[in-house]
Amino acid sequence: MINASTGSQYAGILGIGSYRPRRVVPNAEILEQIDSSDEWIQTRSGIKERRWASDDETVLMMSVNAAKDALQESGIDPAEIGAVVVATVTHLYQTPAIATRVAVEVGAPTAAAFDISAACAGFCYGVAMANDLVRGGSAKYVLAIGVERLSDITDRTDRGTAFIFADGAGAAIVGPTDEPGIGPVVWGSDGTQHQVISQTESWPEAVADSKWPHLAMDGNPVFRWASFAMAKAAQQALDVAGVKAEQLDLFVPHQANMRITDAMRRTLKLPEHVKVARDIERQGNTSAASIPLAITAMREAGEAKSGDLALIIGFGAGLVYAALVIRLP
Repeated sequence: MINASTGSQYAGILGIGSYRPRRVVPNAEILEQIDSSDEWIQTRSGIKERRWASDDETVLMMSVNAAKDALQESGIDPAEIGAVVVATVTHLYQTPAIATRVAVEVGAPTAAAFDISAACAGFCYGVAMANDLVRGGSAKYVLAIGVERLSDITDRTDRGTAFIFADGAGAAIVGPTDEPGIGPVVWGSDGTQHQVISQTESWPEAVADSKWPHLAMDGNPVFRWASFAMAKAAQQALDVAGVKAEQLDLFVPHQANMRITDAMRRTLKLPEHVKVARDIERQGNTSAASIPLAITAMREAGEAKSGDLALIIGFGAGLVYAALVIRLP
């Protein structure tokens, strides 16, 4: 007979941290290379400025800084971290996983460590997996990170995407709790639409042409899918968690587009008291990092506090998505 592993009955987020690159890039700088206007960019996306990483602000550096903030808030000894999960599409090495280096840098050198590629849903995927790892007994504490340097793979002459993407990192420590702190995940994919957000060339094609591959996006189908299908997934996450919209304190969707956020809020019929994350205005779209960055921005602005109930949902290339209800540390 094989013994079964058992963990904590419940798990929750014990600490959250983030890292924002130093360099602020206003729309005016983007407009130096595309034929557009500040008004058009803000109307289409809600973005006024974004953060782009400098040479020293690597995927590793940003991940470690965000992780250390989360560890400090949690009060957990880094040596107790049993697994490190890094969600990213911009660690531009096939192997080894950047998670292995993050584990060493934060003081958990023997932790299980791996990367996941779930684009803008990456942080939610990481938190969902961390919840299962803790409750299943595979790790007592898990460090889940979302990090991107999308400026590396952004075509700065593409009028449709040059203004959207940005850089940053966010992290969460997931561990045992006395009451449920993370609801069941509602996640899935629609591979029939894989082409609407994608890398323009494979790496062999890019190397042959001596150029970097870039992200491309067909905005209209993405907008329709995110605005309506994702609102349904968000409602399902509320339903399986047993939470009503009026019980929420926060709604923190992936910071993809202000119009998508507004459409989802209307479809979900969120009450006025529910604070809605709008970090995209100053940060841009940071893919896997956007949700933890938005949460820390709301905390710094006094819009979010410990114990708040938040609905989070990530969605993006694949097309993939994941939604959960969480309680803030």
